[in-house]
Amino acid sequence: MPIRFVIFDMDNVLYDYDHPYRLNVLSKMTGKPAEEIDAIVFNGPEENAAEAGTPDTPEEYLSQYQKLLGHPISRETWVKIRRDMMTEWPDMLSHVEAIKQNHEVALLTNNGMMLKDALYEVAPALEPIFGNRGHASAEFGTRKPDPNIYLTVCEKYGFHPEESLFVDDRLDNVEGAREAGLTAYQFTTEPAFASYIRTLGLIN
Repeated sequence: MPIRFVIFDMDNVLYDYDHPYRLNVLSKMTGKPAEEIDAIVFNGPEENAAEAGTPDTPEEYLSQYQKLLGHPISRETWVKIRRDMMTEWPDMLSHVEAIKQNHEVALLTNNGMMLKDALYEVAPALEPIFGNRGHASAEFGTRKPDPNIYLTVCEKYGFHPEESLFVDDRLDNVEGAREAGLTAYQFTTEPAFASYIRTLGLIN
């Protein structure tokens, strides 16, 4: 079945994601070691739960983030740090624009409701491409690589898994999409991706 719908991850696919930069900024802000912040704030159970929809509002997410960090942080500061740690990849965005000419596209990133609320503040180049089709996993009450999240996104936009492609840099997320019946591609480099989508006939 031909591909009609393409779902993209965001970080390390469409934007560079400089996690060490964020840890360094937060370390300077709080006086705590970057490794400690990484373990408690980003690699603890709370972040995975947030990506799966708990807490379910950006305000509650920010409150939890502050408690884990042990330091007050405003929404404005959170957004600035998240924006500053990202750099768009113009060639990849051009490929998405080209695919969009004849196919439907959507964005699916493993993130909590804070990122969903601030998505186009931190990644403004994505707004004209995805519009209201930019999604964080928290919206769906689960996270990649749960096969159900891919099925839910396909159903939301009226496509069968068999006519949908998922693109992510993480192998576990790619395998989850394949388990759900989608075609899935593990992103490594822009040239390799360009060759792949030409092979599929998604661009000329």
